[in-house]
Amino acid sequence: MNSANLTREETAARSAAVTLRSIRVELDLTGAPEHARSNFPTITTLEFDTTVAATWLDFIGESVDRVIVNGVERSIDYDGARIALTGLEPHNVVRVEAIGAYSRSGEGLHRFRDPADDETYLYTQYEPADSRRVMACFEQPDMKAAYTFVIEAPAGWEVLSNQSPVTVDLRAGAQRIEFAPTLPISSYITAVAAGPYVRVEGEWRRDDQHIALGVFARRSLAEHLESDEILEVTRQGLDFFTDAFAYAYPWGKYDQIFVPEYNLGAMENPGLVTFTEAYLSRGAATDAQRASRANTILHEMAHMWFGDLVTMRWWDDLWLKESFADYMGSHASAAATRYTDAWAKFAANRKAWAYQQDQLPTTHPIVADIPDLEAAKLNFDGITYAKGAAVLKQLVAFVGEDAFFEGARRYFAAHAFGDTTLEDLLAELNAVSGRDMRTWSRAWLETTGMSTIGLETDHDGRRILVQSDPRPHRLRIGLYTQTDGRVVRRNQISMDLTDERTPVDLPDADLILVNDDDLTYAKVRLDERSLACVEESLSGIEDPLARALVWSSLWNSTRDGELPAGRYLAIVRDHAPRESSIGLLVGVLGNAAFAVRRFVRDESRVDEQRLWTEATWAALRNAEAGSDAQLSWARAFAAASAYDDSRESDVRALLSGRAPEGLIVDPDLRWQLVTALATTGRATSEVVADEQSRDDTATGRTAARRALASRPEAGVRAAAWDAAWNDPTLSNDHLDAEIAGFRAGGRRDLIAGFDAEYFVRIEEAWHVRSIELARRLVVGLFPATDSLDLVDAWLEDHAAAPAALRRLVIEQRDGLARELRVRAAH
Repeated sequence: MNSANLTREETAARSAAVTLRSIRVELDLTGAPEHARSNFPTITTLEFDTTVAATWLDFIGESVDRVIVNGVERSIDYDGARIALTGLEPHNVVRVEAIGAYSRSGEGLHRFRDPADDETYLYTQYEPADSRRVMACFEQPDMKAAYTFVIEAPAGWEVLSNQSPVTVDLRAGAQRIEFAPTLPISSYITAVAAGPYVRVEGEWRRDDQHIALGVFARRSLAEHLESDEILEVTRQGLDFFTDAFAYAYPWGKYDQIFVPEYNLGAMENPGLVTFTEAYLSRGAATDAQRASRANTILHEMAHMWFGDLVTMRWWDDLWLKESFADYMGSHASAAATRYTDAWAKFAANRKAWAYQQDQLPTTHPIVADIPDLEAAKLNFDGITYAKGAAVLKQLVAFVGEDAFFEGARRYFAAHAFGDTTLEDLLAELNAVSGRDMRTWSRAWLETTGMSTIGLETDHDGRRILVQSDPRPHRLRIGLYTQTDGRVVRRNQISMDLTDERTPVDLPDADLILVNDDDLTYAKVRLDERSLACVEESLSGIEDPLARALVWSSLWNSTRDGELPAGRYLAIVRDHAPRESSIGLLVGVLGNAAFAVRRFVRDESRVDEQRLWTEATWAALRNAEAGSDAQLSWARAFAAASAYDDSRESDVRALLSGRAPEGLIVDPDLRWQLVTALATTGRATSEVVADEQSRDDTATGRTAARRALASRPEAGVRAAAWDAAWNDPTLSNDHLDAEIAGFRAGGRRDLIAGFDAEYFVRIEEAWHVRSIELARRLVVGLFPATDSLDLVDAWLEDHAAAPAALRRLVIEQRDGLARELRVRAAH
């Protein structure tokens, strides 16, 4: 095994033998603006006690130059991932002087040069195990310590870390900043950011507590920061969580920074939360986009308690922070901000991720078996986040909201600054609820898959609730009446469902919605009468959460091949233009586009694509001027036009300024339209170059790369293929652009010749690329073949391939098998 891939067993043994006291990290970033220079000096001083004479430190960098143990310089034993330490005493001070490498993959210390003004920006991203790319450390979550960061950086830069500076030493052209020691935290949530970021300051006050707030972004994006909105949500979140958890925010300041080329949505570094710049719109933005950003702000804030204050011992219990933060993001959004429909969007969109992941052959329990770091990296998935959050919603229904939050309060009080496992949480919930949490845990946290619940009528006319894969559900059944195009709930029945078949006495209703209010985690099927009601009047359902559940049911039935894709798309074309919730509309538009490309039979696809393009154009023209719906339909139209050029003249009209009243054709929408023209062969490289000259920013350059790679020419697609696999200088975003260009427009005629080569390349790529970039290659370039022969042959011949790589291939195979199965079903 690669020595960088730490295992659960060896790290458990290390933490049992080593007690970490403190870490001091000194970084020299003064050379960062010199982009010909690929590295930076890093010095780490660790103080720890140990009961063994030998252990190791984790470090991935260019070199280790000196290792000093208790004042004595030692010979260096370094294999590229581990620094061996021998001759240790009960108490030790170890100093490691090394050279780290700047990252272009978003792992470790990422360096970015902004083409808009030629400024350099740095930030760190570590989870689950990339702090070792910046400092020598014990890279595991259960070894917490106080960290002191000392940063040398160019003068005039903002320099940030988890804590505030205590000393600033200015000298010619440079500054040396020492930050206050942190409270005990794990290595993966330490953080550094440096560069000429723009700062917007705020504050939060509550009783005797005063928290300084900061919001940061690159200079060229400062005008798009929407800092007032961000600070408002931040204050609302701090109010909410302070009350909900009865534990004061412990981390001092609260900075939030938006950074370029980011691999995640955000990361919960205490005192310095990092966010992707995708949350900053460069032009028009919908309320759904702002709601998503607010949800993420609150998700990361929940981590200040779930994850940062109390941390999982090992990655098996990753859910102890991610499921809770995902739940709290929606709960706090609905309870504390203006985004009161957060649970409707969760039901329709977020849970779709969970349902999809839980039907894969590689699904796993919420409490997963994570033997090593490679497995941990792949478990930041729909089970750990969305299914876990959905199951917590069922837990709240099971024990009651008051008991749930009281259990959380006791959990924080008992384990602050410590590490926990599932049993620690269950003990607190048992104590406050009086419910059998062990049985509940076995049913929900330690199993895989989901129930499918539907209503049947037996030969005697009795209604029976039928659930596959039975579990104990606390749920509600909504009974709705259709009147003059409106669908209104007239009655609701609460019940506990445990058996496979349960008779129910239900009044007559036009729409019977099982799992009304979305209390449990299950796929729900509509009976025929309900489906007929939905086909006629879905947009007439007044409650947005009920509409969300119907949209979700329709999509799951389509994915499972039970509802023909054509019938689903007809419902979308009829009712999506009348969908009043922008959050629901955005999800429906994405699902419809996916259904056209993946679930419609080959012989029907051209016609369905044309119907979809026409539907998006009509809805765009009919939408309220300046509305979020208008903008969403414009984006859907641009995406559809990459597969169907029947509205080429309208695409060109939008680009030339002849847009429907109220529509803002901002730079991002322009790039969608230009890329659609390029993909269909209607835009030359000169057109793309002209567009880049209008938007010569980092985003514009990435978009131009994608548009150029999207042109429908065999040589262009071959060049994109070659760049993706063979150009190590590509950043994470530029790699994505080449992959997207290669696959653009579904042009299998241009790229099918590379199918076999994909399976030759993936294992080597897994070994030579970082896991982040390798994952993008394996997933992004998986071929959409018309059979499973190639992938099955690879799986059979590569039984000994790394488990994480095999998992990705198996998941892609399952997606392909589903598409083939659904297309053949109707």
